[in-house]
Amino acid sequence: MEKILLFLFYVLPLCSPATAQALSKGPTEREKIERLIGAVEQLKEAAFIRGSRAYSAEKAAAHLRTKLRKAGDKIATAQDFIDGIASTSYLTGKPYYIRFKDGRQITSRKFFEEKLSEMTAASEKKVDS
Repeated sequence: MEKILLFLFYVLPLCSPATAQALSKGPTEREKIERLIGAVEQLKEAAFIRGSRAYSAEKAAAHLRTKLRKAGDKIATAQDFIDGIASTSYLTGKPYYIRFKDGRQITSRKFFEEKLSEMTAASEKKVDS
């Protein structure tokens, strides 16, 4: 607690207004996207279903990062990422799925939208505190 107070008292006033505002607003859109990809990457016992094939969490994350890199500046927000990259195949238009260890399967869209909603709620809670 004491370190936080020292930071707020001595360091924060030295920050530019833009930096202070960024600190209070929460993660950037790119950070949100990376957190969404990280959420899939951490699903060690789940399968990421593309087409008719199942992929590991690591391969799913690598695939999403490749698609994101190829999309360039077309993807500006986390919602753009969900809509344009993480939910369906660009080639076939078929949805992606996540199959959990217990056999339950959901669309990747649902998974990512729930994660984004959790992030948004957590950011809003921090701002309100």
